[in-house]
Amino acid sequence: MTVPSVAGKREEGIANPLFEYLLRLGDDRLVLGHRMSEWCGHGPILEEDIAMANIALDLVGQGSSLLKLAGETEGAGRDEDALAYFRGEPEFRNAQLVELPKGDFAFTMVRQFLFDAYSVLQLDALQNSTFAQLAGLASKALKEDSYHLRHSSDWVLRLGDGTAESHARAQEALNELWRFTGELFESDAVDEAVRDKGIVVDQAAIQSRWQQVVGDVTRRATLTLPTAGASATGGRRGRHTEYLGHMLAEMQIVARSHPGAKW
Repeated sequence: MTVPSVAGKREEGIANPLFEYLLRLGDDRLVLGHRMSEWCGHGPILEEDIAMANIALDLVGQGSSLLKLAGETEGAGRDEDALAYFRGEPEFRNAQLVELPKGDFAFTMVRQFLFDAYSVLQLDALQNSTFAQLAGLASKALKEDSYHLRHSSDWVLRLGDGTAESHARAQEALNELWRFTGELFESDAVDEAVRDKGIVVDQAAIQSRWQQVVGDVTRRATLTLPTAGASATGGRRGRHTEYLGHMLAEMQIVARSHPGAKW
């Protein structure tokens, strides 16, 4: 595997910015996939239960592939399973948005929509990356996430422009989630280091297009976008909400109880 060099631009304490960046990509999808999997067997209708399970599988699969690439980039002998199951909470680099509890169905769908709109734009840019392995993974994942975005957009429209109850729940979810969206577009020395090698595009450009997509769907759903306020941050640097630790305890229990087990 040919790994592009990113030496010469390091965030303090970060020796391998590319590894850190791949963790961010993989952790976002692994954690959100686990949250979506919590709906398995609990969907509002059978077809939706199946759809949500498939979306969860897509996200976990994307996370697995990205963490595998991260492990190869790190060169320390850790594979995707080691990175998923044997890192502690401060070592995860996902945005706080994806780790929040699943909440009710409206919360899950609004959160999924906000992330899907971001992910599609991010993957579209990454498929043009000069890092061939990442570009290939992004191209494959983009096809999946384009479907995810159509699915979550449809549900936001149905909930927002549905009954008084569904509208109220969707609006409440949007109000609660909005402050977590800013972190998706933060840029730091890790982003700068890999951007210099043509691996990512300007986060500000993605944010502008994301705002257009989100604004259009929420307008048609008769939902009101919250006004800008304090933005949650820290997930990219290992600072998380109280919820991630509880989720990881559940997700990692089998692997940690039987390290090295094969079946």
